[in-house]
Amino acid sequence: MPAKKEENISEKKNTQAKSVKKEESKKEKGTLEKKTSPTPKTPKKSSDEVSKTTSSKGKQKKIRIEEKFSGRQYTLGVGKRKSATALVRLYEKGKGELFVNNQPFSQYFFDILIEKASSPMDIIGQEASFDITVKVMGGGINAQSEAVRHGIARALVLHNSEWRPLLKKAGLLTRDARVKERKKPGLKRARRAPQWKKR
Repeated sequence: MPAKKEENISEKKNTQAKSVKKEESKKEKGTLEKKTSPTPKTPKKSSDEVSKTTSSKGKQKKIRIEEKFSGRQYTLGVGKRKSATALVRLYEKGKGELFVNNQPFSQYFFDILIEKASSPMDIIGQEASFDITVKVMGGGINAQSEAVRHGIARALVLHNSEWRPLLKKAGLLTRDARVKERKKPGLKRARRAPQWKKR
């Protein structure tokens, strides 16, 4: 019996010593943490905040271009091609400035498409007498350029009906209704059938 009591006492002493060591180690850690204070973290911007800042920048650009042409009379023309739609504003007494989606023509389109989009102005010979702003959406870049061309031609006719015969002869006033044909069931594409083998 006394041997068991001695064992219990020694176990209690050991547990007490361990608890004391733990407390000391915790205190040491706390002092170290106090000494080496963590550097303040910069709060990360959420995706909503980032989108807000980018959208505000975009709005600023739009406002700049709208302010440039504010208070001036314009003729509105709507052009379409495939799934692209262009809203064209034709401003009188201009310097030949052309903007598409708040960007200059030369930045938005490349060489061939610039010529294609501005071809109605070349036919009439009034390249430097109008300023044009365009908002185009949908479709690919080629369809967008053709939609812009169609919109400019329509706006020019609304502005001055004497230019109609020239633009009509060039085929710029007709709406090109060609669209990609839908796929049919049982076929690979609109018309392409699967390969057939007789034997």
